[in-house]
Amino acid sequence: QVQLVESGGGLVQAGGSLRLSCAASGNISLTNAIGWFRQVPGKQRELVAFIGNSGNIHYADAVKGRFTISRDNSKNTYLQMNSLKPEDTAVYYCAAQDRRTWYYDYWGQGTQVTVSS
Repeated sequence: QVQLVESGGGLVQAGGSLRLSCAASGNISLTNAIGWFRQVPGKQRELVAFIGNSGNIHYADAVKGRFTISRDNSKNTYLQMNSLKPEDTAVYYCAAQDRRTWYYDYWGQGTQVTVSS
């Protein structure tokens, strides 16, 4: 099993920045990527960005040029969010992709990001 804990959410004004952190523990060798997702009440959870163990990175079009995903080791992953907009308001989750299933099977509890206009 893999455990994930997010931190760094909060309230920020439009145009501001936040840095989210995701700390992984447990059997991390089971995973091959970490993704950041976000969800607004009444809407589907959406992928914001992911980073693979090989360093490959993908961003959703809505955040390209504003958000940066990074890892400092196999345990810690970050999402630097700049030029935040009110539409970025959501609960942000980090998730780990299981190398056996290729699904994001492990999820953190989520952290709220609120961007005021």
